[in-house]
Order: sequence, then C-alpha cells, then structure tokens
Amino acid sequence: MPKSLEGKLVVAISSRALFDFEEENRVFEETDDRAYMELQLSRLDVPAKPGVAYPLVKKLLAFNAGNEGRVAVVILSRNDPVSGLRVFRSAQEANLQLERGVFTRGRNPYPYLTSLGANLFLSAKEDDVRAALNAGFAAARVYPDSAMAADRHPDEIRIAFDGDAVLFSDEAERVYAESGLAAFQAHEIKHAATPLPPGPFKPLLQALQPLQDMGTGAPMRIRTALVTARSAPAHERAIRTLMAWNIQVDEAMFLGGLEKADFLREFEPDFFFDDQTGYCDTAAKVGPTGHVVSGVKNEAGGPERTPR
Repeated sequence: MPKSLEGKLVVAISSRALFDFEEENRVFEETDDRAYMELQLSRLDVPAKPGVAYPLVKKLLAFNAGNEGRVAVVILSRNDPVSGLRVFRSAQEANLQLERGVFTRGRNPYPYLTSLGANLFLSAKEDDVRAALNAGFAAARVYPDSAMAADRHPDEIRIAFDGDAVLFSDEAERVYAESGLAAFQAHEIKHAATPLPPGPFKPLLQALQPLQDMGTGAPMRIRTALVTARSAPAHERAIRTLMAWNIQVDEAMFLGGLEKADFLREFEPDFFFDDQTGYCDTAAKVGPTGHVVSGVKNEAGGPERTPR
C-alpha cells in the first residue's frame, strides 16, 4: 500500500524559507538559473544556515518523536533538482527529518499542494503565495530578513494570527476600507451574533487543534494568539466567530490600531501572520513574519485606508 499524509499536519515550504539562501538568490537574480545551480552545486558540502521558518519547522517536527508521525514537512521549491541536493544535505546536517521534496526549476510549484493535502505553504515568492491563496490554501510570503527566534521557548510553539483577511474573511475589512471606522463599528455591532466567514488561515488553526489537544504529555506544546487592530465593540464578533467554529486561541489582543510589534515582542511568536505589509514590516524586526497576500488590502489598485 502507498503511504499517505492523511491525518497529518502537512507544511509545504520553499527552500529559501527553510534555509538562508539569500546570497544564492542574489546570484540568480543578477545572472540566471544556471549560475545559481552551479553555485549551489559548488556548496553541496556546505550546510546552509537556518532560514526564517527553520525554528518553526524544527519545533513542529518534534511532534514526531517516538515515530508518531503527526507532522509532515515537504520541500516545495522552484529550485532545480540538483540544487535540491543541497537542501536535503543541509536538512540532514541539521537533523531535520525531511523525506519529501518537489523541485520545479522555475515553475510555480503551488499545484502540488493539492496532492500533498497541505495545511500551510510558506515561500519567499509572492506570486507563488498568491496562487496558493487563490487555490484555497493557507499561504504566506515569508520575510527572509526577519529577526530569528533564538531557541526561545524550546518546548512550545507560539503562532500569532491577525484576524480580518487572515483567520476571518475580509468582509468587515472591506466595510472599513470603503466607509471608514464609524461604518465598520456599526456593521460589526449589527452582526455581532453572526459568525464571520472563514479566512484563508482558519483551516490551519483547525489543523493545529489536535496537536494542541495532546496535553501535557506531548513533546511540544502549541500556544496561539489572535493579534488584531480591532477594538471594542468590534471585538465581540471576532470572539463569537471563534466560538461558533469551536476553536480556541490562548491569547487575544484587541489593539485598536496600536503597533502590533510592541505586543508581539512580549508574546515572542515563532511565526506571525498578517495581511498588511505595514504591520509585517515592523513585526519582522521582532520575529519571524509572513505576509498573507489576501483580502482587499492586497488587491491591485485597492484602497489605501488602513483596515481594522
């Protein structure tokens, strides 16, 4: 019988998100893929340094202790197969148990997310992330120069999510962008008892629940946070939506437009996901950050008003 990834948390990740290939990427951008491939081949025996998503992947794989096999991490990369050799060797050197990889040599790899049943796709390539989100997958463009989580909270994975256009749809965000704060607040008060439609990262939050429910005997714990620019009274609909989904988060921060990075500095996430580049830019100075390229804010020619 063929193996299956069914029932596992499946994370698909580009090689540049997992390892620091920024120098090699500059060679690719300044020359061509052949020069990039030759450089990677010349460095085959030189382990790559950790990339922005490395700490998250390392912690997730800890759930597989004792051959439980609850998490699968798959390299999904525009790299060529030869460059893929260095990716797997670097993973082996770092004792990351990676078994699977798909290398497409310049082609967008997102179609393979369906075959993998991926719960999350992380890439440094915005076009790939957009395509994955449009296909219905939780995906984010990583900030390769994010501040690294320096082995903090070694027994706990901390993940922070924005609300609108990330965990929730951008329904309310569109009201704010088009009509302003007063209309947004009135809309949310009126619909407080009506759950928001799901956003692209709701399935990921659901997929994390079985790992969270493993309890104190698990080799790793997961702590989640909702970090949103919403404030009272718009907070109620967000909380009621999570209740309707039967999903719990450990912390909720309703910041009313305050700078999220200040609060993320205290939460110390292994990854933070937001749809606004302004918040991502500052959050990346605090810790690993991913831009969720979805919602009204990320539409071409979309409104410039900062959503709630």
